[in-house]
Amino acid sequence: MGFTATFTRWFHRMASPRWFYRFARRWQPWFGWSSLLLLLVGAVWGLAFAPPDYLQGNSFRIIYIHVPAAILAQSGYLLMALAGGIGLIWRIKLAEMVARSCAPIGASFTFLALVTGAIWGKPTWGTWWVWDARITSMLILLFLYCGVIALQSAIDNATTAARAAAILALVGVVNIPIIKYSVEWWHSLHQPATFRLTEKPAMPMEMWLPLLVMVVGYYLFFAAALLQRTRCELVERERKSRWVKELVENDEF
Repeated sequence: MGFTATFTRWFHRMASPRWFYRFARRWQPWFGWSSLLLLLVGAVWGLAFAPPDYLQGNSFRIIYIHVPAAILAQSGYLLMALAGGIGLIWRIKLAEMVARSCAPIGASFTFLALVTGAIWGKPTWGTWWVWDARITSMLILLFLYCGVIALQSAIDNATTAARAAAILALVGVVNIPIIKYSVEWWHSLHQPATFRLTEKPAMPMEMWLPLLVMVVGYYLFFAAALLQRTRCELVERERKSRWVKELVENDEF
């Protein structure tokens, strides 16, 4: 009962635009600098010091960019759909803003995953692109992100736009398990999942550890970018509120 009451109080506090803005302003630099540190360490470790793959040689090193980007593309979509669903059901404006802020960040990670996948595919498969089930479903994920962004931009009323985008995002969640299990379901060219926390790594530990560092760094970067974008969205949507005017007067941006 104590935990439930504490969580409920925290949830309602986070739903307050003013409180969330202060939270984001306090934590965004920590997430940002931590992500830069981890990304630097992980990139140097993986690209310069990890041993080459016994089959792919040094071409496998793009895994340290590709895999974290693919993971964040899917995680970002799930967060966007969750925030959109909360805004749709409970009419929480902050959740709508979080969903709106997630879309361009997630789309960027999806695009990065597709591009790096194509670069990796050239030496591995001999071609830049194949209509592999996982690659195709990732392309659909990018289209879903773009559809959400388009809906958010095309409708003038912010509430109506958020609800329409949330419905599309929730429908598109069905694509996430397709991305995850497509290799097992269709036995495609794409290799099985490389990064799993629940199982023993399929690669040597000296290759897997820098990948873990990169994944954590990507998550922290996503959090920093999301907090920054949501802060901007908050100020834009709440610009007529008294607390925003006080921020302007006190130069507390």
